[in-house]
Amino acid sequence: MFVRSMIGVFAFALIGLSACAPTDAQTPPAAAQPQLIPLEVKTAKGVLRYNVEIATTAQQQAQGLMFRTSLLERRGMIFPMTPPRFASFWMKNTLIPLDIIFIRPDRTIESIAANAVPQDLTPLNSGEPVSAVLEIAGGKAAELGIAPGDTVSW
Repeated sequence: MFVRSMIGVFAFALIGLSACAPTDAQTPPAAAQPQLIPLEVKTAKGVLRYNVEIATTAQQQAQGLMFRTSLLERRGMIFPMTPPRFASFWMKNTLIPLDIIFIRPDRTIESIAANAVPQDLTPLNSGEPVSAVLEIAGGKAAELGIAPGDTVSW
Protein backbone atom coordinates (compact mmCIF):
# COMPACT_ATOMS: atom_id res chain seq x y z
CA MET A 1 0.00 0.00 0.00
CA PHE A 2 2.83 2.38 0.92
CA VAL A 3 4.56 1.69 -2.42
CA ARG A 4 1.34 2.40 -4.34
CA SER A 5 0.93 5.67 -2.45
CA MET A 6 4.50 6.69 -3.23
CA ILE A 7 4.03 5.82 -6.92
CA GLY A 8 0.84 7.91 -6.95
CA VAL A 9 2.62 10.87 -5.32
CA PHE A 10 5.53 10.54 -7.73
CA ALA A 11 3.21 10.41 -10.77
CA PHE A 12 1.26 13.45 -9.51
CA ALA A 13 4.53 15.36 -9.01
CA LEU A 14 5.67 14.55 -12.56
CA ILE A 15 2.35 15.73 -13.99
CA GLY A 16 2.61 18.92 -11.94
CA LEU A 17 6.18 19.58 -13.05
CA SER A 18 5.41 18.98 -16.71
CA ALA A 19 2.56 21.50 -16.49
CA CYS A 20 5.13 24.14 -15.50
CA ALA A 21 7.41 23.51 -18.47
CA PRO A 22 7.28 26.29 -21.08
CA THR A 23 5.39 25.62 -24.27
CA ASP A 24 5.02 27.71 -27.40
CA ALA A 25 1.72 29.06 -26.06
CA GLN A 26 3.42 30.17 -22.82
CA THR A 27 6.50 31.74 -24.40
CA PRO A 28 6.24 35.53 -24.13
CA PRO A 29 6.13 37.37 -27.48
CA ALA A 30 9.28 39.05 -28.70
CA ALA A 31 9.66 42.66 -27.63
CA ALA A 32 7.76 44.98 -29.92
CA GLN A 33 9.90 46.82 -32.41
CA PRO A 34 10.07 50.55 -31.65
CA GLN A 35 8.06 52.87 -33.87
CA LEU A 36 10.48 54.72 -36.18
CA ILE A 37 9.64 58.01 -37.86
CA PRO A 38 11.66 60.08 -40.33
CA LEU A 39 13.27 63.23 -38.97
CA GLU A 40 15.31 65.92 -40.75
CA VAL A 41 17.73 68.48 -39.38
CA LYS A 42 18.41 71.44 -41.68
CA THR A 43 21.91 72.74 -40.96
CA ALA A 44 24.20 75.27 -42.61
CA LYS A 45 25.91 72.28 -44.28
CA GLY A 46 22.69 70.72 -45.63
CA VAL A 47 19.90 68.38 -44.60
CA LEU A 48 20.58 65.41 -42.33
CA ARG A 49 18.07 62.56 -42.38
CA TYR A 50 17.40 60.33 -39.39
CA ASN A 51 15.01 57.53 -38.46
CA VAL A 52 14.16 58.02 -34.80
CA GLU A 53 12.07 56.28 -32.20
CA ILE A 54 9.23 58.41 -30.89
CA ALA A 55 8.65 58.38 -27.14
CA THR A 56 4.97 59.24 -26.80
CA THR A 57 3.89 57.43 -23.63
CA ALA A 58 5.00 58.33 -20.11
CA GLN A 59 6.73 54.94 -19.86
CA GLN A 60 8.62 55.44 -23.14
CA GLN A 61 9.67 58.93 -22.08
CA ALA A 62 10.85 57.71 -18.67
CA GLN A 63 12.85 54.85 -20.26
CA GLY A 64 14.31 56.84 -23.16
CA LEU A 65 17.54 55.26 -24.38
CA MET A 66 18.43 53.75 -20.98
CA PHE A 67 20.27 50.42 -20.97
CA ARG A 68 21.20 50.61 -24.67
CA THR A 69 24.77 49.62 -25.45
CA SER A 70 24.85 51.18 -28.92
CA LEU A 71 22.92 53.45 -31.24
CA LEU A 72 22.87 52.85 -34.97
CA GLU A 73 24.08 55.55 -37.38
CA ARG A 74 21.41 58.21 -38.02
CA ARG A 75 19.16 56.85 -35.28
CA GLY A 76 17.93 58.47 -32.10
CA MET A 77 14.83 59.21 -30.06
CA ILE A 78 12.44 62.18 -30.10
CA PHE A 79 10.43 63.21 -27.04
CA PRO A 80 7.46 65.40 -28.06
CA MET A 81 6.23 67.75 -25.33
CA THR A 82 2.71 69.14 -25.47
CA PRO A 83 2.31 71.76 -24.23
CA PRO A 84 5.86 73.14 -24.53
CA ARG A 85 7.73 73.24 -21.22
CA PHE A 86 11.15 73.53 -19.65
CA ALA A 87 12.86 70.15 -20.05
CA SER A 88 15.38 68.48 -17.80
CA PHE A 89 17.14 65.21 -18.68
CA TRP A 90 19.77 63.11 -16.92
CA MET A 91 21.81 60.09 -17.89
CA LYS A 92 20.88 57.65 -15.13
CA ASN A 93 21.09 54.08 -16.48
CA THR A 94 22.15 55.41 -19.89
CA LEU A 95 25.21 53.47 -21.01
CA ILE A 96 26.25 55.47 -24.10
CA PRO A 97 27.09 59.17 -24.50
CA LEU A 98 24.33 61.23 -26.10
CA ASP A 99 23.81 64.66 -27.59
CA ILE A 100 20.57 66.02 -26.15
CA ILE A 101 19.01 68.57 -28.50
CA PHE A 102 16.30 70.89 -27.17
CA ILE A 103 13.80 72.03 -29.83
CA ARG A 104 11.61 75.14 -29.60
CA PRO A 105 7.92 75.21 -30.62
CA ASP A 106 8.97 76.85 -33.94
CA ARG A 107 11.13 73.70 -34.56
CA THR A 108 14.47 75.52 -34.22
CA ILE A 109 17.17 74.13 -31.95
CA GLU A 110 17.33 76.07 -28.68
CA SER A 111 20.45 74.38 -27.27
CA ILE A 112 22.48 71.17 -27.29
CA ALA A 113 23.82 69.30 -24.27
CA ALA A 114 26.76 67.72 -26.10
CA ASN A 115 28.33 64.39 -25.15
CA ALA A 116 26.21 63.84 -22.06
CA VAL A 117 28.17 61.52 -19.79
CA PRO A 118 26.75 58.00 -19.29
CA GLN A 119 25.32 57.32 -15.82
CA ASP A 120 25.69 60.99 -14.78
CA LEU A 121 22.88 62.33 -12.59
CA THR A 122 23.55 66.00 -13.37
CA PRO A 123 20.39 67.59 -14.81
CA LEU A 124 20.71 68.80 -18.41
CA ASN A 125 18.18 71.60 -18.86
CA SER A 126 16.65 73.55 -21.69
CA GLY A 127 17.03 77.32 -21.37
CA GLU A 128 13.39 77.96 -22.30
CA PRO A 129 10.18 76.00 -22.88
CA VAL A 130 10.63 73.43 -25.66
CA SER A 131 8.22 71.32 -27.68
CA ALA A 132 10.58 68.37 -28.17
CA VAL A 133 13.91 66.88 -27.20
CA LEU A 134 16.00 64.83 -29.62
CA GLU A 135 18.66 62.37 -28.46
CA ILE A 136 21.36 61.24 -30.89
CA ALA A 137 24.76 59.58 -30.48
CA GLY A 138 27.20 61.64 -28.42
CA GLY A 139 29.49 63.91 -30.45
CA LYS A 140 27.44 63.64 -33.65
CA ALA A 141 25.92 67.13 -33.40
CA ALA A 142 29.36 68.77 -33.52
CA GLU A 143 30.69 66.29 -36.10
CA LEU A 144 27.75 66.90 -38.44
CA GLY A 145 27.46 70.64 -37.86
CA ILE A 146 24.16 70.60 -35.95
CA ALA A 147 23.87 73.88 -34.04
CA PRO A 148 21.40 76.12 -32.20
CA GLY A 149 19.10 77.82 -34.71
CA ASP A 150 19.02 74.84 -37.08
CA THR A 151 15.55 73.51 -37.95
CA VAL A 152 14.21 70.05 -37.04
CA SER A 153 11.15 68.49 -38.67
CA TRP A 154 9.42 65.16 -38.15
